[in-house]
Amino acid sequence: MAASSDDQLGFAPDDDAPIGYMKRTRDYYTAIGYTTPYRWAHYTSAPFQPLQKPLKQSRVALITTAAPFDPAKGDQGPGAKYNGGAKFYSVYDGDTSKPHDMRISHIAYDRIHTSATDSGTWFPLAQLKHLAEAGRIGEVAPRFFGAPTNRSHRVTIETDAPEILERCRADAVDVAVLVPNCPVCHQTVSLVARHLEANGIPTVVMGCAKDIVEHAAVPRFLFSDFPLGNSAGKPHDVASQAFTLELALRVLETAPAAQTTVQSPLRWSEDHAWKRDYSNADALSPEELARLRREFDAQKEIAKGLRVA
Repeated sequence: MAASSDDQLGFAPDDDAPIGYMKRTRDYYTAIGYTTPYRWAHYTSAPFQPLQKPLKQSRVALITTAAPFDPAKGDQGPGAKYNGGAKFYSVYDGDTSKPHDMRISHIAYDRIHTSATDSGTWFPLAQLKHLAEAGRIGEVAPRFFGAPTNRSHRVTIETDAPEILERCRADAVDVAVLVPNCPVCHQTVSLVARHLEANGIPTVVMGCAKDIVEHAAVPRFLFSDFPLGNSAGKPHDVASQAFTLELALRVLETAPAAQTTVQSPLRWSEDHAWKRDYSNADALSPEELARLRREFDAQKEIAKGLRVA
């Protein structure tokens, strides 16, 4: 009876809603044997800096959690397994006038429903440059910045965010667009956005993990209900990527106050079943969970060695 009533009223299924990544991630790590729950950054208010000039006169910086491809660091190609050896642990920058091969094998994007074949879905530099050429923004900043996907709130807040702010100031950045990929990436860029905004640089986060970003309370957020790894639009769909970035810029221009979230009208698929798969411990067998624990422990050892080095 309920299903028939839903059809008549045009209701969507109850589970066709944004994924609760904080709970999903906690449950996943508990299931593989890590019983101390992760503390996600939580604020109930956010700083807010209005635009000081129109976007067509503004210098725009891109902040990413993607990593430059390094052939010495193992498989980083489309569909590659999680590769802790490709992680980076300090802020880096890149020359926006040059092409860049950016990868996301080092982070936990949705490897079931997207294969990371189009960097335009997580690194919208080409779209930003197109908008600069069209006069929609004043110019792209001379450098983009890489934000380490750090599980330590303190390191992000006290080290990485101030470093990104310093580099933005050195480049006379007017506004920043931040594009995360994995769950922790969304927390990282949220903390960076808060720091930039508190120090005079307006920001917008483009992301897919609504609960994490809103839990951290950012100034402006464009939410795309897509699998992780697609914060800047659908793969091999330039129109989707252009629309997503344009919508983010409109949020920058029109947000009336802090903690403004706008949801993109674009849908990944009419079938919402993809939302059930990401890190869903309930769908995994004991053998799969044990295998995942072994793989995670091995990646931790790799990461530990990289930090020491």
